[in-house]
Amino acid sequence: MTLILPRGARLVAATHNPGKAKEIAALLDGRFDVVAAGALGLPEPDETETTFVGNAVLKARKAADASGLPALADDSGLSVRALDGAPGIFSARWAGPAKDFGLAMRKVEERLDEQHAQDRFAWFTCALAVAWPDGPVVAVEGRVEGALVFPGRGEKGFGYDPIFRPEGYDTTFGEMEPAAKDAISHRALAFEKLKAALFAD
Repeated sequence: MTLILPRGARLVAATHNPGKAKEIAALLDGRFDVVAAGALGLPEPDETETTFVGNAVLKARKAADASGLPALADDSGLSVRALDGAPGIFSARWAGPAKDFGLAMRKVEERLDEQHAQDRFAWFTCALAVAWPDGPVVAVEGRVEGALVFPGRGEKGFGYDPIFRPEGYDTTFGEMEPAAKDAISHRALAFEKLKAALFAD
């Protein structure tokens, strides 16, 4: 197997969260030496694009060009059909500066109530991008569909997980064991696609 990124290569995770950098390293099967952008003192760019892929590419490109190393970035969120795809790329911002996702989930429910919407169809999206310094970008997207559940159920997972029940399941992401969620999540699907792109046969 020929790697587009050679095994052991240093890869910048465009995040200031060391835990997330470790998670990315694990999701890439430990093939690379993953370092967080925050550990290198790189600034966090403003997310000015209008799509998940656009923001992932923007963050990866900024980190790659600033560090001189290949960089990986992700952008993800919840979209609700009855809210015309909101919160979408603003999913984290709906939680406010304190990252209060209880607040964000209440906001989703309130918006649906305001519109008297019965449609509960929603989906999670995860976009991943790897950029080389002054070079190409590989971008992929994973998506899992399901329905919103109010009140939320479960205390596992994070973000909007308690109000999202994936299609074909009776439990929400917030009720699922991490391994069960990881087997079907938008993030897992995106990483499988990314590995297929980076680890060429």
